[in-house]
Order: sequence, then C-alpha cells, then structure tokens
Amino acid sequence: MTVNVDLPVVGRTAPGASRAEVIAHIAEGARLIRMKDLANVVNAGQGHIGGEFSIIDVLATLYLHEANITADNLDDPDRDRVILSKGHAANALYTAFAAAGLLGAAELDTFVQPDSRLNGHPVRTKVPGVEAGTGPLGHGLPIAVGDALAAKIDGSPRRVLVLTGDGELQEGSNWEALMAAAQFELDNLIVVADRNHLQQGATTEDTNDLSPLDGKARAFGAHVVDVDAHDHGALLDAFGAAPVEPGRPTFIVAHSHKGHPISFMSDSVPWHHKLPDEAQTARALTELEALK
Repeated sequence: MTVNVDLPVVGRTAPGASRAEVIAHIAEGARLIRMKDLANVVNAGQGHIGGEFSIIDVLATLYLHEANITADNLDDPDRDRVILSKGHAANALYTAFAAAGLLGAAELDTFVQPDSRLNGHPVRTKVPGVEAGTGPLGHGLPIAVGDALAAKIDGSPRRVLVLTGDGELQEGSNWEALMAAAQFELDNLIVVADRNHLQQGATTEDTNDLSPLDGKARAFGAHVVDVDAHDHGALLDAFGAAPVEPGRPTFIVAHSHKGHPISFMSDSVPWHHKLPDEAQTARALTELEALK
C-alpha cells in the first residue's frame, strides 16, 4: 500500500498576525504535518506514529512560530536550538522541518530508505537543523544543558529547547542534567516533557511511576509549567513566557495523548510503533481532513 500525501511549505506565521491568526496557522500546519507523517509511516512500513502524533503540536508551534530557526539562519550561532531527545519520533521532526521550509518536502518520501539522510533517528551530521544525534534515551537533556551553558559563557541570546518523552525520564542522566541546569542558573533552557503516560509496551505508571513529575522537577530546581500539549494558544503562552523565573530553567509538563487526535489511536499503548492497515489509514486521513 502506498499513500500519497502532499505537504506544502506552511512557513512561519506572518509578521503582525493576530493571535487568532497565529493559532489558526499553527493548527493547520499541525494537521498537514500529521497527514504527511502518517503517509511516511505507512509507506516506509515502520515508525512510531503514536509518540509522533503526541508531539506534533509542540513541534508545529516551535518551528512555525516560536523558535528563532529559519532556513536562512541555520549557521547563526545565536539562533535558538531545538533538540528532539525522544529520537524515535524523528519522522515528526523531519515533517515539521519540511512544513517550515527547512527541508524539501519531496525528500520525506525517502524516510528510512537505503542511503536516505532521513534515518529512523535523527543524525546531526546528515540533516541541517538537527542539533544532536538522539536515539539512546536520556541523552538529549544533558546535551541541551551543555548547549545552554555554552550560550551563557558566550553571551549568546539563544534559547535551548529540548523535547523529552515521559518514559525517557526514567533515565537518571536526565535528573543529573537538570540538577546541573539549576546549579548553573540556566534560565535559557526550556525542557518540554511529553507527558502522555505511555511508553513501549505499557503505561509509565506500570513501568516506573514518575508521579508527581511536576514536584520532582521543582525539587531539582526548575520552574514548572503545566500545559495542554494540544492547545496551541496555551503552548504559545508557555513558550512566550519562558524564562518565567530568572536563574531557573523552565520545565514544561506537556500533557498529551499518544496518537492524538486519531480516535482509535489516542491513549493506546500498541500505537507506540504499530502500523495502520489500509482501512485504518483511510479512517485516520478522513479524521484529519475533517479538522480542516
């Protein structure tokens, strides 16, 4: 089965756009990104669609509006950095890149094919805009802390944003990194935890309960913000306010739904890396078309 979905360059929000226009622009971008993400997974015969769909609204908000990252400033040391620590969701990152104009949309059709730059986990040396090679979980936040500390030393205005999975936060390296971020007063660091309560094979609570995640992050020195990960207005407010507290990293608990907004995928453990069949693919595309 081959699914043909075209992804136009959505681009960044227009200067001077109203808040309502910005939100509508991001929402449409997220819808188009999900449609192409779905097609990539089906055509490649592999992917992590559940965890990709749970973070697409965050990625769309960052790359289509909030983050200071464009095709023209990728070599600028003062531009923002976005690190996808949950590297198995690389398909969503590449598709967000294409929507923002950082990557040619036609290249998405090579996802995980032989000799493609678009590996199942992002590789920094292959794709401009990828900040770190991630795959082994627990690596992205430590790298982000080093980048944020370097920015402080250099006097750079760049912000460093890192998107982690909640299951990934069971790795101790994250908490060592967060302690360091507080120690070095890295208020230019924004951690986004994709809190969908599911990981490969089980819930996070059944595997290694993270609750209370907000309390843990505060205890490690971060300023914590809770946000609906699928509410574009709330995401804009959370990112726009950071750093909320001078001298403290911002830790955003992004409450999400794995597989959102597809009715039969949402909050379902098997969709961590399950592949939709022909009927499920058609149904998912129909549900996404209805959001237009």
